[in-house]
Amino acid sequence: MAIRRAILSCGLGQMFEIYDFLIYAFMAAPLARAFFPSTDPMAGLLSTFATFAVGFFMRPVGAVVIGSYGDRFGRRAALVMTIGLMAAGTGAIGLLPTYATWGVAAPILLIACRMAQGFSTGGEWGGAAAFLVEYAPAGKRGWISSFQQAATALGLLLATAVSYLLTTFFEPEVFNAWGWRLAFLLGFVLGPVGHYLRTHVHETPSFERAAEKQEVIESPVRLAISRYRKPLLIGFGVSICACAINYIFLVFFPSFAQQQLKIPASTTFLSTAVSGVVYLVLAPVMGAVSDRVGRRPVFLAASAFSAVGAYPLFMLVVSMPSATGLILTQALASVLLSMYCGPLCAILSEQFPTRIRYSALSISYGLAVTIFGGLAPYISAHLVQMTANPLAPAFYVTITAALTFVATLFAQERARLPLPEESVST
Repeated sequence: MAIRRAILSCGLGQMFEIYDFLIYAFMAAPLARAFFPSTDPMAGLLSTFATFAVGFFMRPVGAVVIGSYGDRFGRRAALVMTIGLMAAGTGAIGLLPTYATWGVAAPILLIACRMAQGFSTGGEWGGAAAFLVEYAPAGKRGWISSFQQAATALGLLLATAVSYLLTTFFEPEVFNAWGWRLAFLLGFVLGPVGHYLRTHVHETPSFERAAEKQEVIESPVRLAISRYRKPLLIGFGVSICACAINYIFLVFFPSFAQQQLKIPASTTFLSTAVSGVVYLVLAPVMGAVSDRVGRRPVFLAASAFSAVGAYPLFMLVVSMPSATGLILTQALASVLLSMYCGPLCAILSEQFPTRIRYSALSISYGLAVTIFGGLAPYISAHLVQMTANPLAPAFYVTITAALTFVATLFAQERARLPLPEESVST
């Protein structure tokens, strides 16, 4: 019962959090018109994705601040904080005046809201990952923690469903004028639901044991950086390709397909929803597989497939610029993504002891998603604009796959071992 409650509170909260964070990318086109007006649609889109990336630069800050708080005062307390911050930042975007009303102050305020979202998410992902891994029984950490990733798929599905409904039932003029605001206001309304769920779940057994043994320390971030540099670097490396695939194929693609391939917005959101379903189903499967065969074999296979398959996936959608081509491309990319993300929470958590786990995995993943995820839509759009080659982003994915492959070779394999909870002398 305790595990089910933990999965429910953590998973639904994560779903709401991811919805709030991703809806910005799906509303990129109307946001570009409202806050970055330009005669060149691609230039406005680049400005919007640059602001999208700003949120990611705050993720490492949130990882340090909220991660440290979670290692000192508990995972639950930190996760209650993150969902409130995210709801406030998202709701504010839905109420902001546009450039036409407030001039340059409007995009500045948009950036501030995006920074608040990034700060919150920087502490959310690592906390949710540590929370479920620490609740999971031995031999099921990959499967149990994969529900955190399944919850991100639900957040993606919710974001795409809302985007699809808004673009389908509103005329383009109405949607671009004010209809997009409803997507952000919905994210604000969801916040109290996640807050309620998280305040009604117990702290993790691992943290309670650490507190009882007086192993909670004042400076978990300092200890992680000073004594766990290699695991931090490994955690950063194994996260790279998953971040790139997620933010290129599932976040960048809807706007890319609209602008470059002239595919209708409603079709792109429908395609992304299909890929989200694939991810939702396969992430727990891959988590369970990693419990049986180990984390590293799954990651190595995913990296090899990603390196070889990135270019053909882009070629597929460019050569078949239709709903069928887009759905096939995003669905196949989701298969690769689930191979990474099913075991991701487990492999990261297993690299660090309890007293620094929240901080350490938040920092390692936060840096990876900032550099290789948050910048991915901007880099991809820039590569397409600079080279006039719509296949150019595929090479970015191939490079990240190679980096993750190398990092995985150095990761500790602890799928069948207890979580590291040993005392660390300070």
